[in-house]
Amino acid sequence: MGGGEGKCLYIDTEGTFRPERLLAVAERYGLSGSDVLDNVAYARAYNTDHQMELLINAAAMMSESRYALLIVDSATALYRTDYSGRGELSARQMHLARFLRTLLRLADEFGVAVVITNQVVAQVDGAAMFSADPKKPIGGNIMGHASTTRLVIEIPENVFQIYVIMIKMVSYSAKQLLVIDLFQIAWVLL
Repeated sequence: MGGGEGKCLYIDTEGTFRPERLLAVAERYGLSGSDVLDNVAYARAYNTDHQMELLINAAAMMSESRYALLIVDSATALYRTDYSGRGELSARQMHLARFLRTLLRLADEFGVAVVITNQVVAQVDGAAMFSADPKKPIGGNIMGHASTTRLVIEIPENVFQIYVIMIKMVSYSAKQLLVIDLFQIAWVLL
């Protein structure tokens, strides 16, 4: 095991995980592709309850073996389909808050870095005209409350750009900062 001296658990909610991307990064750094793939546990979530159940399974896996990274791609995609309309907004936000709280508990209990991806939506209300950026993250304020660092990834005119838009003032371990650097490198290469 290299990197964070532990394995990675990848929870995929949209079916976008591609092992060949990991193999390309492994090749770029002279690593064994099979060793890299052996250190990544993959799970596909099909609805929000299943997504939450996978976190319970993750805790069991983390108690048996050393994991350094937990990725959820995308944390909110299934919430958009499982909960529709304003009538279900409260239930959606409560379920999402429980999911995020469980992620934070896993990070604290097992010392794993957690990376979640999220989507943005165009802000179409009257306030959009007063905002410099009319896009807002899916999931509302609780996504911001649960995050310590937020990055925006854009590729305008085929130029890859990452913006740090928020860093809460907390102490970071070298492993957590390294994870962000490795993801930047991986995205640039692919």
